[in-house]
Amino acid sequence: MKAARLMGRSLDELVVGEIPRPEPGEGEVSIAVETVGVNQLDLNVIGGVGPGAAAALPRTLGLDPAGTIVAVGAGVDPVRVGERVVVKPNIPCGACAECTARREADCPQQRVVGVHCDGGAAQFVVVPAMNAFACGSFDAAIATAAVHSVPIVLNALDVAEVTEDDLVLVTGASGTLGRAAVEVALGRGARVIAASRAAVDAPAGSWAVRCASPAEIPAAVAALDLGRPTVAVDVSGHGGVIAAAIAALGWKGRAVFCSASVDPRLTLDARDFYLQRKSLAGVASADFAQVARALELVARGVVRPRIGPRFPLADIADAYRAFSAGASGKVIIDVS
Repeated sequence: MKAARLMGRSLDELVVGEIPRPEPGEGEVSIAVETVGVNQLDLNVIGGVGPGAAAALPRTLGLDPAGTIVAVGAGVDPVRVGERVVVKPNIPCGACAECTARREADCPQQRVVGVHCDGGAAQFVVVPAMNAFACGSFDAAIATAAVHSVPIVLNALDVAEVTEDDLVLVTGASGTLGRAAVEVALGRGARVIAASRAAVDAPAGSWAVRCASPAEIPAAVAALDLGRPTVAVDVSGHGGVIAAAIAALGWKGRAVFCSASVDPRLTLDARDFYLQRKSLAGVASADFAQVARALELVARGVVRPRIGPRFPLADIADAYRAFSAGASGKVIIDVS
């Protein structure tokens, strides 16, 4: 089968070629891949930085494949053959206290498809059956765009306990994660400020602010005269932006961040943080139940993932270049 195989720590060493087709083991399914997305974590694997450094090479990339189950391993109901599915990338251990309590997002032993095991930038991928979520009549590209981003921001909003009483500041709002965060928060009835360095196509019911630097964020938010945000959700991965969002929060403001892949250094005004009773949490995955809820939000039209440039598997390196250049919408690789 054809697969995009990373042989060394540079984009020049990403090779599309023939490798043996994997077979599903106990509790696993084999999926004929239709689409897979491009994610920042892929670039971390290529560069060998952050969580991407855990990938042993050679490695087939691709976190979020969508396609059709074509074979199942022992212990999996054969009725699933022919089912259209999309893959939740994070694979929990299933045995720790967090997994037992169904808090799979917080499993300390979790592995990631395309990092700790081969991913979906290939004609076929094998994953645990529990990680393959039915996507019904969803377009494969929409399923790929939704399965990783929407559950993460849903988890972030759950952690921050966002309700219709909140004013939510989303930083990094122009990207795939940011847009999903804005839409999920609006779906809860909250007021939303969408902030980004790039222009933001803010949905109805939200306010957009464009800031050239993190230092501009608190003043830009204050200028809207909406009051100080009660919640900040950052998806930019930039420590300076996270700090600015926290500074913009009001009394007992809750901050959640979903990435630290760009600049992990975070410097806070400790006096403001504790005197204003603020809180901060990190979210890097989602529970299985949150994935199901996220896909339901997409099915209902509450969240509408934006699809960006599309590339055939043979041109996957160009897909990563387009992503790095700031392509609008989810960059999709069409495998089949």
